[in-house]
Amino acid sequence: MKLKFVCSLSAAAAMMTAAALAQTNGSSPALPSAPGVASDPAAGTTNATGIKIGAINVEQAIFASNEGQRDFDALSKKLEPKQNTLKGQNDEIEALKKKLEAAATPQADKTDLQRQIDSKQKILQRDAQDAQEDARNQENEIAQRILQKMAPLIVKYATENGFGMIIDTSTNNQWPNGPVLWHGPSLDITKPVVDAYNTQSGVPAPAKPAGSPAGSLGSKPSSTRPATTKPATSAPTTPK
Repeated sequence: MKLKFVCSLSAAAAMMTAAALAQTNGSSPALPSAPGVASDPAAGTTNATGIKIGAINVEQAIFASNEGQRDFDALSKKLEPKQNTLKGQNDEIEALKKKLEAAATPQADKTDLQRQIDSKQKILQRDAQDAQEDARNQENEIAQRILQKMAPLIVKYATENGFGMIIDTSTNNQWPNGPVLWHGPSLDITKPVVDAYNTQSGVPAPAKPAGSPAGSLGSKPSSTRPATTKPATSAPTTPK
């Protein structure tokens, strides 16, 4: 399931404050940049008005940062016991369904089994929804915490590298749900910002599985947590 988070007012305020400071204070130390990206004149695009435009996938930057990988992995492990509980509930329902479908089961027992299935499915659906909401809230807390620290760094990076505009190309902001219809890879500053954030945070890179390419930004995981058991939306029809 895709992470969907909303940039909080405090994060937006931090970004605006950083922009104001960047304009009034030119003595701040330069941020580290990735070879071939920030230092490359082709990075970013200057339009007819002379404004240099860049793009960043904020969602991917949060996931790809060492801090993000560490904290989302820890959250996934934290949620495992609840996932196991939901799986146990689902397995129990599946076992009852098999009994219900067995030809040797008396009709009176089938009626009772159907009632049990209906009741347990309602409980599972409610528990699964609660678990998903809790997981989503905890994911958003991690994302917002990282974004609070990353937002001013993005503004600082953009200011020091001469960008007049940075657009967010996160998946949930793509057209038609957002203004970005298309952007070329030469505009992207996600990797240098992640590298700069990793330097600032001091969080070491997580151990990579054997065979992983060194130095790659990596892709956002398809899910930051184990998939929640999806209960059946309707009970099977009682055999006649």
